[in-house]
Amino acid sequence: MVDSSKLFFQLMRIICGFIAAVIAAGLFFSWGYFRASGPDTDPIGFIAMMGSTVVSASMIGSLALIPAVFAVGFAETMRWKGVVYHVGAAGLIALAIWSIGDQLPSDGTSLALRPGSSIVTSAGFIAGFAYWLVAGRKSGCWWIGQQNDQNRHPR
Repeated sequence: MVDSSKLFFQLMRIICGFIAAVIAAGLFFSWGYFRASGPDTDPIGFIAMMGSTVVSASMIGSLALIPAVFAVGFAETMRWKGVVYHVGAAGLIALAIWSIGDQLPSDGTSLALRPGSSIVTSAGFIAGFAYWLVAGRKSGCWWIGQQNDQNRHPR
């Protein structure tokens, strides 16, 4: 059974969590690129970093939307609330998106990760943690019935 009001609020948390995740990943990339220390010391650099964050977040969001929907849907149906799943899934999604642009070597050499893979995976980890803070901790909260089976059938 499904509690529709809890499902509605969880869907709102999922949307806000996805937005927070892509903004966190975009901010991670922009902060590393501009190395701005704050608005006090370099206001122009800080403004450029914030503008770059918005652009980065929209690019990340457009590329990661479909795989993230599958990862979130799986977590919701399985009621997985753990931070390890959400951080790991986001890191794998980021690494997979980054690796898609790389072609397989045709000369028989071994496969290697593209340069920057550790940075992209770290951004995915940060995005997964941001998502978990907003929505992942409540995964599956809208299910009613089966989690109370132990209470209905005491030993």
